[in-house]
Amino acid sequence: MTYQIEAVPAARAAFFYAVVTTGVYCRPDCGARRPRPENVRYFETTAAAEAAGYRACKRCRPDEAVAGDEVVAAACRRIAAAAAVPSLNSLAAAAGLSPFHFHRRFKAVTGVTPRGYAAGLRARRVREGLAGAARVTEAIFDAGFESAGRFYAEAAGFLGMTPSAYRAGGAGEDIFYALGSCGLGAVLVAASGAGICAISLGDDAAALVADLRKTFPAARVAEDEAFAAVLGQVIAFVEAPRRDLGLPLDIRGTAFQLRVWEALRRIPAGTTASYAEIAAAIGAPKAVRAVAGACAANTLAVAVPCHRAKRADDGLAGYRWGVARKRRLLEVEAGGG
Repeated sequence: MTYQIEAVPAARAAFFYAVVTTGVYCRPDCGARRPRPENVRYFETTAAAEAAGYRACKRCRPDEAVAGDEVVAAACRRIAAAAAVPSLNSLAAAAGLSPFHFHRRFKAVTGVTPRGYAAGLRARRVREGLAGAARVTEAIFDAGFESAGRFYAEAAGFLGMTPSAYRAGGAGEDIFYALGSCGLGAVLVAASGAGICAISLGDDAAALVADLRKTFPAARVAEDEAFAAVLGQVIAFVEAPRRDLGLPLDIRGTAFQLRVWEALRRIPAGTTASYAEIAAAIGAPKAVRAVAGACAANTLAVAVPCHRAKRADDGLAGYRWGVARKRRLLEVEAGGG
C-alpha cells in the first residue's frame, strides 16, 4: 500500500513521513510545503522515524502523541522529560500495568523498547546539540548521558564518526574516490581512513561525485588515481556479488539503520527477504517502513545488499540506484548470468 501525503484526518496517527533533504518528520496532515516524492520516507511510528535520524516537525508536532495510544504516549513524554532513563518498573507503575504487559504494549505501538526509545531521543539530542554546543561535553550531558565514557562507547553507532568530526560536519576527514564503469553503468567507490564508505551506481559519473560531496559536505573529497586497484576489486565484486568483497567497510548510520544493514548482510546471495521479515529479524516487527527507509539510505551498493529486500508480495519496490539494476543483480545472484 502506498500512502499519499494529503490532509486526511483518519490517517493523522496511522503513519508519519520524513523528508530526506530537511531531516524532519511530520504528520500526514502537516501544513508544511509538500516535498518532492523522491525525498520522502514513510514510518509507522514516531520512534521509528527518530531511530532513523529524523527530528520532529515544530509545526505539526508529531511527537506529542504516539499511534493513538495515550498510555504509551504518556510514557514517551515521561521518558523525554526525565533527566535519566526511567526504569521499566517505574514506567509500568505509572501506566498501571505490569512490567511485562507494559513492555509488550510499548514495543507493539512504537516498534522499539522503552530503553530503545530513550536511546533514540538521546541520539537525536546529541546530533542537535553538537551543532550548537561550545564543547562536545556540553552536548553529552545535555542529551542525558550520565557519563562521557558511556557516550563515547555508543557514539560511533549513531553518529557514524567521532563526535568532534560530526560537530564540524565531517571536517578534517579525507575522502578519496575513483570512477569506473561496469555492466550496471557508472561506478563510484570512495574510502575514508576506516575503509570503503561509498559504492554508488548510476548513469552519470558527475552526478555520483556530486552525491558523494553532498554526503560528506565538510570533508576533503578528492579523486585519487592510485585508488584504481581498489576500484577494480569493487567492480569485480559488483559484477559477481556472490564473492566476498574482501575490503574493510566504513559503515555509517543511525543505530536503527546499522541493525537493518547488518540484517541485510546476513541474507545469503541468491535469496531475498521482505521488509517485514527484516523488521522481524531485528526485533522491530512494526517498523516495516522504517526498514524500507534504512534500505533507501544505504550508501554501499551491493556490499550492504539492500537489493535483496523486497515487498511482501515479492515486488521489487524501489532501489536507490534504479530498479533495473536491482533486477539485474538478483538475476546474477540467482545464476541468470
